[in-house]
Amino acid sequence: MHDLRFIRDNPGEFDRGLARRGLEPLSADVLALDARRRAAQTSMQEMQARRNEASKEIGAAKRQGQGAAGLVAEVATLKERLPEVEAEEKALGEQLEALLAGVPNLPAEDVPDGPDETANVEIRRWGTPRESGLREHFDLGEALGLMDFQAAAKLSGARFTVLKGALARLERALGDFMLDIHTAEFGYQEVSPPLLVRDEAMFGTAQLPKFRDDQFQVSSGHWLIPTAEVPLTNLVADEILDAEALPLRFTARTPCFRAEAGAAGRDTRGMIRQHQFYKVEMVSVTAPDQSAAEHERMTEAAETVLRRLGLAYRTVVLCTGDMGFASRKTYDIEVWLPGQGAYREISSCSNCGDFQARRMKARFRGRGEKATQFVHTLNGSGTAVGRALIAVMETYQEADGSIAVPDALRPYMNGMERISVHG
Repeated sequence: MHDLRFIRDNPGEFDRGLARRGLEPLSADVLALDARRRAAQTSMQEMQARRNEASKEIGAAKRQGQGAAGLVAEVATLKERLPEVEAEEKALGEQLEALLAGVPNLPAEDVPDGPDETANVEIRRWGTPRESGLREHFDLGEALGLMDFQAAAKLSGARFTVLKGALARLERALGDFMLDIHTAEFGYQEVSPPLLVRDEAMFGTAQLPKFRDDQFQVSSGHWLIPTAEVPLTNLVADEILDAEALPLRFTARTPCFRAEAGAAGRDTRGMIRQHQFYKVEMVSVTAPDQSAAEHERMTEAAETVLRRLGLAYRTVVLCTGDMGFASRKTYDIEVWLPGQGAYREISSCSNCGDFQARRMKARFRGRGEKATQFVHTLNGSGTAVGRALIAVMETYQEADGSIAVPDALRPYMNGMERISVHG
Protein backbone atom coordinates (compact mmCIF):
# COMPACT_ATOMS: atom_id res chain seq x y z
CA MET A 1 0.00 0.00 0.00
CA HIS A 2 1.20 3.48 -0.77
CA ASP A 3 1.62 6.44 1.56
CA LEU A 4 -1.18 8.84 0.67
CA ARG A 5 0.75 11.75 2.13
CA PHE A 6 3.65 10.97 -0.20
CA ILE A 7 1.30 11.02 -3.20
CA ARG A 8 -0.16 14.38 -2.10
CA ASP A 9 3.30 15.90 -1.70
CA ASN A 10 4.98 14.18 -4.68
CA PRO A 11 2.40 13.38 -7.36
CA GLY A 12 4.93 13.68 -10.16
CA GLU A 13 7.39 11.32 -8.49
CA PHE A 14 4.60 8.82 -7.86
CA ASP A 15 3.57 8.87 -11.51
CA ARG A 16 7.20 8.61 -12.62
CA GLY A 17 7.59 5.44 -10.56
CA LEU A 18 4.48 3.97 -12.16
CA ALA A 19 5.75 4.95 -15.61
CA ARG A 20 8.95 3.01 -14.95
CA ARG A 21 6.72 -0.04 -14.47
CA GLY A 22 4.95 0.69 -17.74
CA LEU A 23 1.79 2.00 -16.06
CA GLU A 24 -0.31 5.08 -16.73
CA PRO A 25 -0.21 8.04 -14.29
CA LEU A 26 -2.62 7.67 -11.40
CA SER A 27 -1.94 10.53 -9.00
CA ALA A 28 -4.78 12.70 -10.40
CA ASP A 29 -7.34 9.94 -9.81
CA VAL A 30 -6.00 9.23 -6.32
CA LEU A 31 -5.92 12.89 -5.32
CA ALA A 32 -9.39 13.60 -6.71
CA LEU A 33 -10.85 10.76 -4.68
CA ASP A 34 -8.83 11.85 -1.66
CA ALA A 35 -10.13 15.43 -2.00
CA ARG A 36 -13.73 14.23 -2.10
CA ARG A 37 -13.21 12.09 0.99
CA ARG A 38 -11.50 14.92 2.88
CA ALA A 39 -14.33 17.27 1.93
CA ALA A 40 -16.82 14.76 3.31
CA GLN A 41 -14.77 14.48 6.50
CA THR A 42 -14.70 18.27 6.87
CA SER A 43 -18.45 18.50 6.27
CA MET A 44 -19.08 15.76 8.80
CA GLN A 45 -16.92 17.49 11.43
CA GLU A 46 -18.62 20.84 10.82
CA MET A 47 -22.06 19.28 11.10
CA GLN A 48 -21.14 17.49 14.32
CA ALA A 49 -19.76 20.71 15.78
CA ARG A 50 -22.84 22.68 14.76
CA ARG A 51 -25.15 20.00 16.20
CA ASN A 52 -23.35 20.17 19.54
CA GLU A 53 -23.40 23.98 19.51
CA ALA A 54 -27.10 24.11 18.62
CA SER A 55 -27.92 21.62 21.37
CA LYS A 56 -26.24 23.92 23.88
CA GLU A 57 -28.17 26.91 22.49
CA ILE A 58 -31.42 24.99 22.91
CA GLY A 59 -30.60 24.33 26.56
CA ALA A 60 -29.72 27.97 27.16
CA ALA A 61 -32.91 29.16 25.47
CA LYS A 62 -35.06 26.85 27.58
CA ARG A 63 -33.39 28.01 30.78
CA GLN A 64 -34.24 31.57 29.81
CA GLY A 65 -37.83 30.66 28.95
CA GLN A 66 -37.34 31.40 25.26
CA GLY A 67 -38.62 29.43 22.30
CA ALA A 68 -36.18 27.14 20.47
CA ALA A 69 -38.28 25.63 17.70
CA GLY A 70 -35.90 26.79 14.97
CA LEU A 71 -32.88 25.32 16.76
CA VAL A 72 -34.69 22.04 17.42
CA ALA A 73 -35.56 21.77 13.73
CA GLU A 74 -31.93 22.49 12.81
CA VAL A 75 -30.64 19.76 15.13
CA ALA A 76 -33.18 17.31 13.71
CA THR A 77 -32.01 18.11 10.18
CA LEU A 78 -28.37 17.66 11.19
CA LYS A 79 -29.12 14.30 12.84
CA GLU A 80 -30.83 13.17 9.65
CA ARG A 81 -28.07 14.39 7.37
CA LEU A 82 -25.06 13.16 9.37
CA PRO A 83 -25.51 9.43 8.67
CA GLU A 84 -25.67 10.20 4.95
CA VAL A 85 -22.39 12.13 5.06
CA GLU A 86 -20.78 9.44 7.23
CA ALA A 87 -21.83 6.77 4.72
CA GLU A 88 -20.46 8.90 1.87
CA GLU A 89 -17.13 9.37 3.67
CA LYS A 90 -16.87 5.64 4.38
CA ALA A 91 -17.68 4.72 0.78
CA LEU A 92 -15.08 7.17 -0.57
CA GLY A 93 -12.50 5.77 1.84
CA GLU A 94 -13.21 2.24 0.65
CA GLN A 95 -12.93 3.34 -2.98
CA LEU A 96 -9.60 5.02 -2.27
CA GLU A 97 -8.27 1.96 -0.45
CA ALA A 98 -9.40 -0.34 -3.26
CA LEU A 99 -7.70 1.91 -5.83
CA LEU A 100 -4.42 2.00 -3.92
CA ALA A 101 -4.56 -1.74 -3.17
CA GLY A 102 -4.25 -2.44 -6.89
CA VAL A 103 -1.18 -0.23 -7.41
CA PRO A 104 2.23 -1.99 -7.31
CA ASN A 105 5.20 -0.83 -5.29
CA LEU A 106 7.43 1.82 -6.85
CA PRO A 107 10.84 0.55 -7.98
CA ALA A 108 13.99 1.65 -6.19
CA GLU A 109 16.15 4.18 -7.99
CA ASP A 110 18.92 1.65 -8.73
CA VAL A 111 16.57 -0.88 -10.38
CA PRO A 112 17.22 -1.07 -14.14
CA ASP A 113 14.40 0.08 -16.43
CA GLY A 114 13.01 -2.32 -18.98
CA PRO A 115 9.83 -3.94 -20.28
CA ASP A 116 10.48 -7.60 -19.42
CA GLU A 117 13.06 -10.23 -18.44
CA THR A 118 15.25 -9.35 -21.42
CA ALA A 119 16.29 -6.18 -19.57
CA ASN A 120 17.32 -7.95 -16.34
CA VAL A 121 20.97 -7.36 -15.46
CA GLU A 122 23.30 -10.18 -14.49
CA ILE A 123 25.54 -9.18 -11.58
CA ARG A 124 27.53 -12.36 -10.90
CA ARG A 125 27.99 -16.04 -11.71
CA TRP A 126 29.30 -18.95 -9.69
CA GLY A 127 30.45 -22.39 -10.77
CA THR A 128 31.07 -24.03 -14.10
CA PRO A 129 27.86 -25.18 -15.79
CA ARG A 130 27.86 -28.83 -16.73
CA GLU A 131 27.46 -29.53 -20.45
CA SER A 132 23.93 -29.19 -21.76
CA GLY A 133 21.97 -31.83 -23.62
CA LEU A 134 21.92 -34.32 -20.76
CA ARG A 135 18.77 -36.11 -19.63
CA GLU A 136 16.09 -34.01 -17.96
CA HIS A 137 14.93 -34.74 -14.43
CA PHE A 138 11.64 -36.36 -15.43
CA ASP A 139 13.40 -38.86 -17.71
CA LEU A 140 15.89 -39.65 -14.96
CA GLY A 141 13.24 -39.95 -12.26
CA GLU A 142 10.89 -42.15 -14.28
CA ALA A 143 13.73 -44.44 -15.38
CA LEU A 144 14.68 -44.88 -11.71
CA GLY A 145 11.07 -45.73 -10.90
CA LEU A 146 11.05 -43.03 -8.22
CA MET A 147 9.15 -40.20 -9.95
CA ASP A 148 5.58 -41.06 -10.94
CA PHE A 149 3.55 -38.49 -12.87
CA GLN A 150 0.92 -40.99 -13.95
CA ALA A 151 0.03 -41.86 -10.34
CA ALA A 152 -0.07 -38.16 -9.47
CA ALA A 153 -2.41 -37.46 -12.38
CA LYS A 154 -4.71 -40.27 -11.23
CA LEU A 155 -4.80 -38.79 -7.74
CA SER A 156 -4.89 -35.06 -8.49
CA GLY A 157 -4.64 -34.22 -12.17
CA ALA A 158 -1.96 -32.24 -13.99
CA ARG A 159 0.95 -30.42 -12.35
CA PHE A 160 1.43 -32.84 -9.46
CA THR A 161 4.18 -35.39 -8.79
CA VAL A 162 4.61 -38.51 -6.68
CA LEU A 163 8.17 -39.03 -5.42
CA LYS A 164 9.20 -42.35 -3.96
CA GLY A 165 12.08 -43.93 -2.12
CA ALA A 166 15.44 -42.23 -2.38
CA LEU A 167 14.10 -39.26 -4.37
CA ALA A 168 11.49 -38.55 -1.69
CA ARG A 169 14.28 -38.77 0.87
CA LEU A 170 16.50 -36.49 -1.22
CA GLU A 171 13.74 -33.89 -1.32
CA ARG A 172 13.43 -34.07 2.49
CA ALA A 173 17.23 -33.91 2.85
CA LEU A 174 17.43 -30.75 0.76
CA GLY A 175 14.87 -28.98 2.94
CA ASP A 176 16.65 -30.01 6.16
CA PHE A 177 20.00 -28.93 4.70
CA MET A 178 18.65 -25.48 3.77
CA LEU A 179 17.03 -24.93 7.16
CA ASP A 180 20.24 -25.87 8.95
CA ILE A 181 22.22 -23.28 6.97
CA HIS A 182 19.71 -20.49 7.52
CA THR A 183 19.23 -21.13 11.24
CA ALA A 184 22.78 -22.05 12.28
CA GLU A 185 24.76 -19.71 10.00
CA PHE A 186 22.45 -16.78 9.22
CA GLY A 187 20.44 -16.47 12.42
CA TYR A 188 16.95 -17.13 11.08
CA GLN A 189 14.43 -18.47 13.57
CA GLU A 190 12.72 -21.62 12.32
CA VAL A 191 8.93 -21.42 12.31
CA SER A 192 6.24 -23.98 11.60
CA PRO A 193 3.35 -21.77 10.42
CA PRO A 194 -0.26 -22.51 9.42
CA LEU A 195 -0.80 -23.47 5.80
CA LEU A 196 -4.29 -21.95 5.78
CA VAL A 197 -4.64 -18.19 6.26
CA ARG A 198 -7.36 -15.56 6.29
CA ASP A 199 -8.09 -12.84 3.75
CA GLU A 200 -6.28 -10.28 5.91
CA ALA A 201 -3.00 -12.19 5.74
CA MET A 202 -3.17 -12.56 1.96
CA PHE A 203 -4.01 -8.86 1.63
CA GLY A 204 -1.13 -7.91 3.93
CA THR A 205 1.50 -9.46 1.67
CA ALA A 206 -0.38 -8.35 -1.50
CA GLN A 207 -1.59 -11.68 -2.87
CA LEU A 208 -5.08 -10.20 -2.58
CA PRO A 209 -6.92 -8.68 -4.26
CA LYS A 210 -4.92 -8.54 -7.49
CA PHE A 211 -3.75 -12.17 -7.64
CA ARG A 212 -6.90 -13.91 -6.44
CA ASP A 213 -7.03 -16.20 -9.50
CA ASP A 214 -3.55 -17.55 -8.76
CA GLN A 215 -4.60 -18.86 -5.33
CA PHE A 216 -6.44 -21.87 -3.95
CA GLN A 217 -9.31 -21.16 -1.55
CA VAL A 218 -11.03 -23.81 0.56
CA SER A 219 -14.68 -24.09 1.59
CA SER A 220 -14.09 -22.40 4.96
CA GLY A 221 -12.92 -19.25 3.16
CA HIS A 222 -9.28 -19.79 4.14
CA TRP A 223 -6.53 -19.65 1.53
CA LEU A 224 -3.82 -22.25 1.01
CA ILE A 225 -0.52 -20.40 1.24
CA PRO A 226 1.29 -19.80 -2.08
CA THR A 227 4.49 -19.31 -0.07
CA ALA A 228 5.48 -19.19 3.60
CA GLU A 229 6.14 -15.48 3.02
CA VAL A 230 2.44 -14.97 3.81
CA PRO A 231 2.29 -16.35 7.37
CA LEU A 232 5.88 -15.42 8.26
CA THR A 233 5.54 -11.76 7.27
CA ASN A 234 2.13 -11.48 8.90
CA LEU A 235 3.59 -12.53 12.24
CA VAL A 236 4.21 -8.80 12.78
CA ALA A 237 0.86 -7.58 11.42
CA ASP A 238 -0.83 -5.00 13.69
CA GLU A 239 2.24 -4.98 15.96
CA ILE A 240 4.37 -2.13 17.29
CA LEU A 241 7.86 -3.58 17.66
CA ASP A 242 10.78 -2.30 19.71
CA ALA A 243 13.52 -0.92 17.48
CA GLU A 244 16.10 -2.86 19.53
CA ALA A 245 14.44 -6.14 18.47
CA LEU A 246 15.08 -5.51 14.78
CA PRO A 247 15.92 -7.13 12.51
CA LEU A 248 13.65 -10.13 12.97
CA ARG A 249 14.47 -13.12 10.78
CA PHE A 250 12.16 -16.09 10.17
CA THR A 251 12.49 -19.21 8.05
CA ALA A 252 10.16 -22.11 7.29
CA ARG A 253 9.90 -25.13 5.05
CA THR A 254 6.32 -25.57 3.93
CA PRO A 255 4.25 -26.97 1.13
CA CYS A 256 3.16 -24.16 -1.19
CA PHE A 257 0.06 -24.12 -3.37
CA ARG A 258 -0.40 -22.14 -6.58
CA ALA A 259 -3.14 -22.32 -9.16
CA GLU A 260 -0.70 -21.27 -11.93
CA ALA A 261 -3.65 -19.63 -13.68
CA GLY A 262 -1.41 -17.81 -16.13
CA ALA A 263 0.93 -20.71 -16.88
CA ALA A 264 -1.09 -22.59 -19.50
CA GLY A 265 1.24 -24.47 -21.82
CA ARG A 266 4.39 -23.61 -19.84
CA ASP A 267 6.59 -26.32 -18.30
CA THR A 268 3.87 -28.93 -18.64
CA ARG A 269 6.30 -31.84 -18.14
CA GLY A 270 8.15 -32.46 -14.94
CA MET A 271 8.38 -30.59 -11.65
CA ILE A 272 9.30 -27.07 -12.74
CA ARG A 273 5.83 -25.56 -12.37
CA GLN A 274 3.58 -27.42 -9.92
CA HIS A 275 0.34 -26.73 -8.09
CA GLN A 276 1.98 -28.08 -4.91
CA PHE A 277 5.67 -27.92 -4.02
CA TYR A 278 8.02 -27.47 -1.07
CA LYS A 279 9.98 -24.31 -0.49
CA VAL A 280 12.22 -22.98 2.25
CA GLU A 281 11.34 -19.32 2.77
CA MET A 282 13.24 -16.52 4.48
CA VAL A 283 11.56 -13.38 5.81
CA SER A 284 13.23 -10.39 7.44
CA VAL A 285 11.62 -7.46 9.24
CA THR A 286 13.91 -4.45 9.61
CA ALA A 287 14.15 -0.75 10.28
CA PRO A 288 14.25 1.29 7.04
CA ASP A 289 17.97 1.99 7.29
CA GLN A 290 18.73 -1.74 7.61
CA SER A 291 16.78 -3.12 4.69
CA ALA A 292 19.27 -2.59 1.85
CA ALA A 293 22.04 -4.40 3.73
CA GLU A 294 19.58 -7.09 4.81
CA HIS A 295 18.64 -7.64 1.17
CA GLU A 296 22.25 -8.41 0.29
CA ARG A 297 22.59 -10.67 3.34
CA MET A 298 19.44 -12.62 2.46
CA THR A 299 20.61 -13.15 -1.11
CA GLU A 300 23.95 -14.40 0.21
CA ALA A 301 22.12 -16.94 2.39
CA ALA A 302 20.30 -18.35 -0.65
CA GLU A 303 23.48 -18.40 -2.75
CA THR A 304 25.30 -20.23 0.05
CA VAL A 305 22.87 -23.14 -0.31
CA LEU A 306 23.69 -23.51 -4.01
CA ARG A 307 27.43 -23.18 -3.52
CA ARG A 308 27.44 -25.89 -0.83
CA LEU A 309 25.54 -28.15 -3.21
CA GLY A 310 27.99 -27.42 -6.02
CA LEU A 311 25.28 -26.08 -8.32
CA ALA A 312 26.26 -23.46 -10.89
CA TYR A 313 24.12 -20.34 -10.80
CA ARG A 314 23.89 -16.73 -11.77
CA THR A 315 22.31 -13.80 -9.92
CA VAL A 316 20.39 -11.08 -11.74
CA VAL A 317 18.67 -7.90 -10.64
CA LEU A 318 15.20 -7.72 -12.11
CA CYS A 319 14.21 -4.76 -14.23
CA THR A 320 11.12 -2.65 -13.60
CA GLY A 321 9.01 -4.66 -16.04
CA ASP A 322 9.81 -8.05 -14.51
CA MET A 323 9.76 -7.42 -10.77
CA GLY A 324 6.92 -8.55 -8.52
CA PHE A 325 3.94 -6.47 -7.46
CA ALA A 326 5.07 -5.84 -3.86
CA SER A 327 8.79 -5.50 -4.51
CA ARG A 328 10.88 -2.36 -4.80
CA LYS A 329 14.00 -4.36 -5.74
CA THR A 330 14.47 -8.06 -6.50
CA TYR A 331 17.43 -10.36 -7.05
CA ASP A 332 16.67 -13.61 -8.86
CA ILE A 333 19.07 -16.51 -8.49
CA GLU A 334 18.97 -18.82 -11.48
CA VAL A 335 20.42 -22.33 -11.23
CA TRP A 336 21.92 -24.11 -14.24
CA LEU A 337 19.87 -27.09 -15.43
CA PRO A 338 21.98 -29.24 -17.77
CA GLY A 339 18.93 -31.12 -19.06
CA GLN A 340 17.36 -27.88 -20.29
CA GLY A 341 20.66 -26.23 -21.09
CA ALA A 342 19.41 -23.09 -19.39
CA TYR A 343 19.46 -21.09 -16.18
CA ARG A 344 16.11 -21.25 -14.36
CA GLU A 345 14.93 -19.30 -11.34
CA ILE A 346 15.39 -21.10 -8.03
CA SER A 347 15.23 -18.14 -5.65
CA SER A 348 13.78 -14.66 -5.68
CA CYS A 349 14.89 -12.27 -2.91
CA SER A 350 12.89 -9.06 -2.65
CA ASN A 351 13.03 -5.88 -0.60
CA CYS A 352 9.44 -4.61 -0.26
CA GLY A 353 10.29 -1.47 1.71
CA ASP A 354 7.27 -0.38 3.78
CA PHE A 355 4.76 -1.46 1.10
CA GLN A 356 3.58 -4.61 2.90
CA ALA A 357 3.98 -3.03 6.34
CA ARG A 358 1.42 -0.35 5.49
CA ARG A 359 -1.05 -3.02 4.41
CA MET A 360 -0.38 -5.00 7.61
CA LYS A 361 -0.04 -1.97 9.93
CA ALA A 362 3.32 -3.26 11.15
CA ARG A 363 5.37 -0.59 12.90
CA PHE A 364 8.25 -0.05 15.30
CA ARG A 365 9.18 2.54 17.89
CA GLY A 366 12.61 3.64 19.04
CA ARG A 367 13.56 3.79 22.70
CA GLY A 368 12.04 6.86 24.37
CA GLU A 369 10.16 7.90 21.21
CA LYS A 370 6.42 8.46 20.96
CA ALA A 371 6.12 8.33 17.19
CA THR A 372 6.14 5.05 15.30
CA GLN A 373 7.47 4.15 11.85
CA PHE A 374 6.55 1.40 9.45
CA VAL A 375 9.00 -1.49 9.29
CA HIS A 376 10.53 -2.74 6.06
CA THR A 377 9.86 -6.34 5.02
CA LEU A 378 11.95 -8.65 2.86
CA ASN A 379 11.36 -12.16 1.59
CA GLY A 380 13.37 -14.71 -0.31
CA SER A 381 13.38 -18.35 -1.35
CA GLY A 382 16.10 -20.20 0.42
CA THR A 383 15.48 -22.09 -1.89
CA ALA A 384 12.68 -23.78 -3.86
CA VAL A 385 13.18 -27.40 -2.77
CA GLY A 386 11.67 -29.00 -5.85
CA ARG A 387 13.81 -26.98 -8.21
CA ALA A 388 16.89 -27.74 -6.11
CA LEU A 389 16.00 -31.44 -6.47
CA ILE A 390 15.79 -31.00 -10.24
CA ALA A 391 19.16 -29.23 -10.33
CA VAL A 392 20.84 -31.91 -8.22
CA MET A 393 19.40 -34.72 -10.36
CA GLU A 394 20.47 -33.15 -13.65
CA THR A 395 23.87 -31.91 -12.44
CA TYR A 396 24.90 -35.13 -10.68
CA GLN A 397 23.50 -37.63 -13.19
CA GLU A 398 25.76 -40.44 -14.35
CA ALA A 399 25.92 -42.12 -17.75
CA ASP A 400 24.05 -45.16 -16.41
CA GLY A 401 21.11 -43.02 -15.22
CA SER A 402 22.07 -43.05 -11.57
CA ILE A 403 22.46 -39.87 -9.53
CA ALA A 404 25.42 -39.14 -7.29
CA VAL A 405 24.44 -37.64 -3.95
CA PRO A 406 26.32 -34.36 -3.30
CA ASP A 407 28.76 -34.56 -0.39
CA ALA A 408 26.83 -31.92 1.55
CA LEU A 409 23.67 -34.05 1.51
CA ARG A 410 25.13 -37.44 2.41
CA PRO A 411 24.81 -36.88 6.18
CA TYR A 412 21.11 -36.22 5.57
CA MET A 413 20.80 -39.38 3.44
CA ASN A 414 22.24 -41.81 6.01
CA GLY A 415 25.51 -41.88 4.09
CA MET A 416 23.93 -42.81 0.73
CA GLU A 417 26.33 -41.97 -2.10
CA ARG A 418 24.28 -42.85 -5.16
CA ILE A 419 20.65 -43.21 -6.18
CA SER A 420 20.19 -45.99 -8.73
CA VAL A 421 17.68 -48.53 -9.94
CA HIS A 422 19.44 -51.15 -7.86
CA GLY A 423 19.43 -48.94 -4.74
